[in-house]
Amino acid sequence: MHTRLRRLGIALAVLTVTAAAACSSTETDTPAVALPAAPPEQQLSGVCPATVAVQLQWEPETDSGPIFGLLGPGYRVDADNSKVTGPLVVDGKDTGVKLEIRAGGPAIGFQTVPSQMYVDSSITLGLTHSEQAIAAAATQPVVAVTTLLRYSPQMLMWDPKTHPDWHTIADIGKAGAPVVVSQGQLYPDWLVDRGLLNAKQIDASYDNGPSRFVADPSFAQQGFANSEPYVYEHEVRAWNKPVAYQLLKDVGYEGYARTVTVRADKLDGLRPCLRRLVPMIQRATAQFRTDPSHVNDVVVDVVAKSPKFTPYSADLAAFGSRVLIDKGLVGPDTDGVIGSFDTARVQRVIDAFTPILRRGGAAVPDGLTAQKLVTTEFLDRDVQ
Repeated sequence: MHTRLRRLGIALAVLTVTAAAACSSTETDTPAVALPAAPPEQQLSGVCPATVAVQLQWEPETDSGPIFGLLGPGYRVDADNSKVTGPLVVDGKDTGVKLEIRAGGPAIGFQTVPSQMYVDSSITLGLTHSEQAIAAAATQPVVAVTTLLRYSPQMLMWDPKTHPDWHTIADIGKAGAPVVVSQGQLYPDWLVDRGLLNAKQIDASYDNGPSRFVADPSFAQQGFANSEPYVYEHEVRAWNKPVAYQLLKDVGYEGYARTVTVRADKLDGLRPCLRRLVPMIQRATAQFRTDPSHVNDVVVDVVAKSPKFTPYSADLAAFGSRVLIDKGLVGPDTDGVIGSFDTARVQRVIDAFTPILRRGGAAVPDGLTAQKLVTTEFLDRDVQ
């Protein structure tokens, strides 16, 4: 289920030299800055862990941007452990605790975030998506307290020159062409269940690099709207032209992406912290949606300070953020609140993916409800 593997392969095709390649230090600081204290109602010291540790699904990218919006100046990048630590700030003011953002993917052996949260109890918050939470509900339950993205940027892409008659995923299904994805993906089975693709079309041999598509663009391939369209057109020099794509959300996929979760057994203990912290995350999301430039700069700087991270250019960061905003992937939910959940939608996702997960061997609990996976208890309803 490690869908972000593609950037490892794509990086091999990037011929530009980046700052990350020149970085040799295992720990890099930004200049320390004396910060004013946040007001008492926004102080987290004493109500939150001294270090709020956030586990990402993948490496730092702007689709986790609001979390980086809470990272204050004077942060330290620890390349050996693929994490960055600094003051947790709100509106430039120190809340009295540290924020530690940990990379996922290769940094955690490609484990899912719920699994890592149960392996490492020092993790306060984990970013995950709906299907992972459903799959983990029996043995590693997590509860989402807010979400950074309203919809997933997951897509299927193709070459518009090779396939001028393809305009939608349904067109790929009618053509019977292969659809190349990473092993362990769940959404291809969902597309089959919806009748958009045929099971025989699914090719789970994606090698996470661009070379196969570049050599023979006869098939459709997985991707993310905030990454591949820019990377293939501007950074994969052997391709260097646009790709066409359709978002899964535009064919009915309703799963939430980048949900901010806690372990279910820690929810009660974290409740005082979450009452103050969740509205801060909401406001950071609203600020990112209004102007992502600060977050873009922070993410690019963090990546550049670690030779372990896949190169992430300023142009790609700007493109990715703009796509998330312009396509409505970040924004208020049906209730008008940033970071909220539509529980009816969550239940539809549970109902759609439970049989798929069970066919794959996951022990999804009987009668699993949206209320077990998400809560709106901590949301500030004025953040819109």
